[in-house]
Amino acid sequence: MGAAAAQAFAGGGDKVFVADKDQAAAARTVEQLKAAGGDAQRIVCDVADSASCTRMVSDVLAAAGRLDVLVNSAGVWAEGPTESTTDAEWDLLMNVNLRGIFYCCRAAIPALKQSRGCIVNVSSRAGEGAVPEVLLYCVSKAGVNMMTRCLALELAPDLVRVNAVCPSDVATPFLYGQAEKYGGDDPQGYLAALRRRLPQGERGRFIKPEEVASLIVYLASPEAEPITGECIRMDFGISAR
Repeated sequence: MGAAAAQAFAGGGDKVFVADKDQAAAARTVEQLKAAGGDAQRIVCDVADSASCTRMVSDVLAAAGRLDVLVNSAGVWAEGPTESTTDAEWDLLMNVNLRGIFYCCRAAIPALKQSRGCIVNVSSRAGEGAVPEVLLYCVSKAGVNMMTRCLALELAPDLVRVNAVCPSDVATPFLYGQAEKYGGDDPQGYLAALRRRLPQGERGRFIKPEEVASLIVYLASPEAEPITGECIRMDFGISAR
């Protein structure tokens, strides 16, 4: 989703900084953007490290002189019975999914106040509704949603907007890796079970990364100026039940 958002912004003529702990993945994304005529640069950043997030913002400002949009899209997943959850799993999900977004937002706020920019957090529909045996992920994303709303109110006087997109399952390597790890000897059956939750039945499908990216870009656009503090669900209607 982060790569799709980068492509969407670059395609619109924006200068994009791809920040990632995985530098090989970041380099591939930057190469794709440049090959398509985009203006892109990679930055080393581990969102679970506060100092790394601070350096990321400093690097952007040194290279571009300003920061208009922060998209927080890093995330990790874990599932299983709560009594089997380890401390390491708890720490990983909270450090990446929740603390990472806090660190990046905190570091970016001064620059965003100067530019009257905005933040778009990639959350999840799991942050808006409980899912059995997915406690860690749900709690981390619920925290992201509350952080989004609190920051939106705090930064409104400075004309900085903060929103979140909350998709259900998105067709990404993240999802397919999840199926491989937790689907036992039947990853395809795991994915099929996820699709069966959709109200569309046999016609149901996973969300495309480009669809999430389109909403992110819209929320960062001048046309979305009245929208702040919103956690917008993209879930084919699952939450309407």
